[in-house]
Amino acid sequence: MKIRFPLSLMLFILVINAQAAIVIEKVSYREGDTLMKGVIAYDDSIKGERPGVLVVHEWWGHNDYARKRATMLAEMGYTALAVDMYGDGKTANHPDDAGKFSGAVMSNMPVAKARFESAMKTLKQHSTVEDDKIAAIGYCFGGGVVLAMARMGVDLKGVASFHGSVATKSPVQKGQVKAKIRVFNGADDPFVKAEQIVAFKQEMDAASVDYKFVNYPGVKHSFTNPGADEYGKKFNLPLAYDANADKASWADTGVFLNEIFK
Repeated sequence: MKIRFPLSLMLFILVINAQAAIVIEKVSYREGDTLMKGVIAYDDSIKGERPGVLVVHEWWGHNDYARKRATMLAEMGYTALAVDMYGDGKTANHPDDAGKFSGAVMSNMPVAKARFESAMKTLKQHSTVEDDKIAAIGYCFGGGVVLAMARMGVDLKGVASFHGSVATKSPVQKGQVKAKIRVFNGADDPFVKAEQIVAFKQEMDAASVDYKFVNYPGVKHSFTNPGADEYGKKFNLPLAYDANADKASWADTGVFLNEIFK
């Protein structure tokens, strides 16, 4: 049974035209004792159910950028949930805190998987979602998360990672991955080493995974986020927005989602 979230959870409606509106809803869900705070976006002019997409945030936490991507997916005709992987919707304002938050999640993969699957259950229960058509995209930390979920065999149609970590201590075995995979990476990203890329491709090939790895020449970390330059300058980090890579990776993601949901 599908459950429509109560009106009290609605945040705001952005009117696109007289017939259509992108609806943004705040949602809360629990994993164990931890309250998770996410946001769901969808176009209420579309009748009936449609595929759902989870959006996993950067290491800064569930912020405006993750919600922006969820809204963009809603504009493409999907229902999207901007996930909270840290709990209580908390965000970091400094790399030290971001590193602590993300490290705590990635060092305990059973908890990470449980939080991700709780978000996925919440998305599936939304009245607008076809619960057998779910994908996930992630940025930076979130890119590593969605790849980890695919490696762990979570039942997703596909995952797309943007400037996310590709390394793993637990390479997949053949038949373990259910999702198709797309990875969008900056070739000049110092956080993703050349040997890690080689190992990732070898791992995917050995496991017969349907994947595509796109490496953008001259592009650095966090290339999809227009706020990357400000963060990079403020904290002396090798971050840089790249409009061309951002546009190209998003266009490829649109094609990818069409393919897996056809």
